[in-house]
This record gives sequence, C-alpha cells and structure tokens, in this order.
Amino acid sequence: MKPKALIIQARGSNRDFDVIHALTLAGADAVGIPLNELRANHALFQDFQLLVVPGGFSYADALGAGKLLALDLTSYFADAINAFVESGKPVIGICNGFQALIKSGILPGGNLEMVNGNSSATLTFNQQGHFECRWVHLLPVSQTCIWTKDLQDSIECPIAHGEGNFQTNDQSLITHLVSNDQIALTYIRADGLPANGEYPSNPNGSILDIAGICNPHGNVLGLMPHPENHIFNWQHPRYTRGETGRSGLKLFENGVKYANQI
Repeated sequence: MKPKALIIQARGSNRDFDVIHALTLAGADAVGIPLNELRANHALFQDFQLLVVPGGFSYADALGAGKLLALDLTSYFADAINAFVESGKPVIGICNGFQALIKSGILPGGNLEMVNGNSSATLTFNQQGHFECRWVHLLPVSQTCIWTKDLQDSIECPIAHGEGNFQTNDQSLITHLVSNDQIALTYIRADGLPANGEYPSNPNGSILDIAGICNPHGNVLGLMPHPENHIFNWQHPRYTRGETGRSGLKLFENGVKYANQI
C-alpha cells in the first residue's frame, strides 16, 4: 500500500498542491487538510505516515515569516506532532514550513521545546535586504537525514523567500549540528564548489551556507528551497538548452520509501 502523506494547509499556503504532486509522483497517497479540520480532529494525524508543512505565506507572514503558524503548531497540535516525530515518521517543512518548524522548536531539536518563546536558531531577513526569487544549487550532506541519505547528485531548484537566513545566537549549536550530522543541505556554486557565503550562490547569508537541517534522529527535515518545483526536467529554466536532471524528486522518493518502512 502507498504511504499516506498529510499536507497541512494554513491560510496563505500556496505550495501545498505542488508538494502533493511531488509526493504523488514519488509514490505516496498525498492529501491536503486545512488546519481548522485538523484542530477539530487531532486523531487525523494518526492516519498518516508522512507529514508536510508546505511553503507559502501563512497568515500573510504577520509578526514574521512562519511565526503565527508556529504558534498554531505549539498551541493546538503539540501532542499530535510530538507523537508523530517521536514515532520516527518522516516530516518535512519547506520554506514557510521550515520557518514554522524552527520557530515552533520542532527543529533543530526534534520536538516542540521552545523556551519562553525563543529558539536557539532562527531564519531571519536575507542578508541582501530583499526578497530572493532565483534558482539555486544544493548539496545533500547529511547521511543521518532520511530525506538526503544516499543522494549523490546536487539538486537544482528555486527559492522564493525574504527571511531564509539561518542564524543562531549560540555558536555551540552550530558545532553540535555539524558533529551530529544535522546539516542536511548546503548552498553550493554552479560548478559544485562550496558557496563560502558568497552571494548569490548563498542567496540569503545563512551561516555555513545552510539550506536545510534535520533533527537528531534524521526523520524531520526543514529547508528553504523548493524541491517540489523541480520534479520534471521541463521545469528547469535552461531545459530547452539541454540542461536536465538534478531534480528534487529523489528527495521526496527518499521520504516516501522511508515512510513505507514505518
């Protein structure tokens, strides 16, 4: 049987159907459910083997990108999401979803563990001071993360965000993320070399060129780029010039394959 994937739909989500399409191609039975419906029936979470917090501009990014969605997660769904994460089921937050996972405390620690409303990591304003909409190159790094494990090729996909700059107020957290293999994806140059913080290869100024991180167990991934928007060769902006491959579909196939084993 196909694993069932739950895509959380908040007001302002706009990449929910994109990720539904990507997961369907990857072999999942994907369905979007509005937050209000989930709030009325928390038991729905138990029917799914994979969870997605998609991109967009939830609640118009009032109070900050992903902030109000993060409050939803902590206020109404903490028990259900903690149970989902702790069961080892795969979870992915993309762009606005990543912002919500960070600001709710699900990442980098793996569950809802914010203290006094503050997390040790955040996604803040892009270093260049403006919204970035461009294609980027990503290097899959973590072999702990079930989403990036065994991925050999770089990934090309678009970004679309104004607050994607991964930073922390605790330098020891960066050391921990590196030593614990929690840096899942990094921005790289088109020639495959490290971005080394250089714009536009690193489009937002994230420390260590971080594009995505996972929790210690590896089942929860958050990333700013949109792999769901490069699942067909023809989506590549230079497809007509012969450039193909390096799509984001493999990442979703990894998640679906893992969900099948839960």
